[in-house]
This record gives sequence, C-alpha cells and structure tokens, in this order.
Amino acid sequence: MSNEATQPYQRIVQDVREKIRSGRLPAGEKLPSTRELAEEYSVAPGTVQRALTELRSARLIYSHQGRGSFITDTAIESSRDSTAHALKALEEQVADLAARLERIEKDRNA
Repeated sequence: MSNEATQPYQRIVQDVREKIRSGRLPAGEKLPSTRELAEEYSVAPGTVQRALTELRSARLIYSHQGRGSFITDTAIESSRDSTAHALKALEEQVADLAARLERIEKDRNA
C-alpha cells in the first residue's frame, strides 16, 4: 500500500507500531498529546483520536482521562511475537529457495 493510499490515521498507527517495534517507544512511555500529534502529522485532532482508538483496540496503548496515552507492556510482547513470526517465515522461505536451487543445480549437472 503506497503512502498516498494510506489514510492519515493509518499513517499514525503504522508510525507508532514501528516506534514500538524499534524500541523508540518503550512500555510505559507517554505518547505526545492529541494536539502535539495533530501538529506533528499535520492532521485534525479527530484523525489523531481515530488512530488512538485503533491503537487502544490493538492493545498497544492505554489511556487515562486527563493524563494521556501510554504504551502497554503487551505492545512490546506483541511486537516481539510479530518479529519472531516474520523471522520464522523468512527462514522457511530461505530454506525453500535453497532446496529449489539445489534441485536446479542437480538437474543442470545431470
């Protein structure tokens, strides 16, 4: 999906997910305010609220009225699980490609 096709709230969600995955947003870290995020992403506060709602639904953040939104402990675990799953899939693809290459080389040398 290109950046142009991505809804503004989805860009915020993807960015926060990436920051969690990379460790730039650790568990317990407070997110900037809705106003600050709206300015950072050049979007309306309602767009930020929609992104925060999606992040809460995914259990990546939790919010306290008047205090802000924070990264959950499970966000870090979820990110690790997601990374481990992606690595396992890549390992399987590499093993499959290696087996295919070996068969091609055998056929060529036969």
